[in-house]
Amino acid sequence: MKIKPSLVPKLLFVGLSCAPIFTTKAQQSGTIKRVYVSTKGNDQNPGTVARPFATAEAALRAVEKSKQGKATTGIEIIFTGGTYYLDKPIQLSAALSGTKKLPLRIKAADGKQVILSGAKLLDLKWEQGGKGIWKAKVPTGMSFQSLYANDAHLIRARYPNYDASVLPFQGYAADALSPERIATWKNPTGGIVHVLHSGRWGGFHYRITGKDGASKVTLEGGEQNNRPSPMHETYRYVENIVEELDTEQEWYLDEGTATLYYMPSKGKDPNQLKFVAPQLENLITIAGSANNPVHDIEVSGIRFTHTAPTFMKTAEPLLRSDWTIYRQGAVKIEGAENCSLHANDFIELGGNAIFVNNYNRGVKISGNRIEEIGAGAINFVGDPEAVRSPAFRYEKFVPLDQMDTLKGPKSNNYPMDCEASDNLIHSIGLIEKQVAGVQVSMAESLRILHNTIYNVPRAGINLGDETWGGHEIAYNDVFSTVLETSDHGAFNSWGRDRFWHPDRNKMDQLTAAHPSLILLDAAKTTKIHDNRFRCDHGWDIDLDDGSSNYEIYNNLCLSGGLKLREGFFRKVYNNVMLNNGFIHMSGSK
Repeated sequence: MKIKPSLVPKLLFVGLSCAPIFTTKAQQSGTIKRVYVSTKGNDQNPGTVARPFATAEAALRAVEKSKQGKATTGIEIIFTGGTYYLDKPIQLSAALSGTKKLPLRIKAADGKQVILSGAKLLDLKWEQGGKGIWKAKVPTGMSFQSLYANDAHLIRARYPNYDASVLPFQGYAADALSPERIATWKNPTGGIVHVLHSGRWGGFHYRITGKDGASKVTLEGGEQNNRPSPMHETYRYVENIVEELDTEQEWYLDEGTATLYYMPSKGKDPNQLKFVAPQLENLITIAGSANNPVHDIEVSGIRFTHTAPTFMKTAEPLLRSDWTIYRQGAVKIEGAENCSLHANDFIELGGNAIFVNNYNRGVKISGNRIEEIGAGAINFVGDPEAVRSPAFRYEKFVPLDQMDTLKGPKSNNYPMDCEASDNLIHSIGLIEKQVAGVQVSMAESLRILHNTIYNVPRAGINLGDETWGGHEIAYNDVFSTVLETSDHGAFNSWGRDRFWHPDRNKMDQLTAAHPSLILLDAAKTTKIHDNRFRCDHGWDIDLDDGSSNYEIYNNLCLSGGLKLREGFFRKVYNNVMLNNGFIHMSGSK
């Protein structure tokens, strides 16, 4: 059948766009104060281009001093080329704020690659042992969960062995915790079990605390999903067990003896390699408060790398969504106004790349490249104390006679009027599986525009709840999604807000009697338009469990179609769906 052009949505797909470079009048008139940092600098220097500082901390002290009594000079902190191994995160407080016309800029020198690393450079003297395994001493008391040699990510000793072609987990085995296998481990304390949820709704992670007899282990953890379940019987693997060090590029750290073991490629001498071990979870924190926000700070042109994995700390439930979260990232922004991250690289990180936490207004995350990430890419998450009558599990419901029935939030402690645009995001969730390219929970009026998101274990874009709506999700290209999990979409939302009850009949009775409850949390309409979505293992657009107050139009759905579970106030029109269709589900899970 020939489709009339007038019936085809006008779709605009833009990846990373080239933003124009503007200069302020202050820049043009030469009133910018520039402070320089160099890997060859000295903190006793004045911070000039000829005599730079060695650390960001010294540069920030100089900026704070220069700002005292002065408000008309723009300031730039410029890192010259090289790798900066941070021993603590860079803290940007309200006292360092710029102005709208003269923001504080933290940037790379023109044409230079600047790397901020959370790793420690190791000074190792390797000795060759048996079976191709070398060993070296590390500082007593040192601990790390990931290791790099000449910038290549090494594999912590695991079973089954790493295979990049296998999903999930790059290798899994049903017998990873079999009695027969456990019996071969002399002392597995400190080992890690990674496993999918039995319904494949994300994953769990457990630490082995010891052995119970000869063929059982004791575990702690498993808090990484807000829909608890048994472990999946097949999709699991174990790591950090010395007996599993049996293939090239694997390593194991014996913390008790401060000994590092490593099996290099055949014929390679590890003494010729540079080893680094991630130590920090966070590289830059931009932190103020609603009453005293940090404002008008721009960070650009920097590569953030080698942060420590944080999967065992992912435990805070996000209302009644399936998620738990750890409020941390390579860059964390809290209590900020009109701050931006632009044209940075976030690569080889153990946890989240960017976390926009609680009160934030006018924060813009744009033009960044985010890849090879252990957890999620961009997270906008508010404070549950701002939510009226919050519940924190799928099956929980606040009875009407106990419910706060005022509309909207209780406080302003959440992200609003922020933006994630023109970002290239792929290959995330390498460790944690309940993650997204852009994750939103307890936020209002966000703009998620022109992003390219692919190769993710779960959703490309996820709304964990409808509090408080008003988002625009447009011109995004989201594909190769839900690669390691199930029952999800390239775009996913949950709408388990105050009105929603897991028993559909009870929800229908409540909303029929009190229809005003539906929009207490989803106060503003969320618009999803002019996107291209593809999910071959779920739905292209998945509005789950009561998702309400949406307008969905001009989208191209390439594989999984569009799903509407129970919900209200949804307009869906002028979308093109290939290889699937429109799915309406009225039952409860």
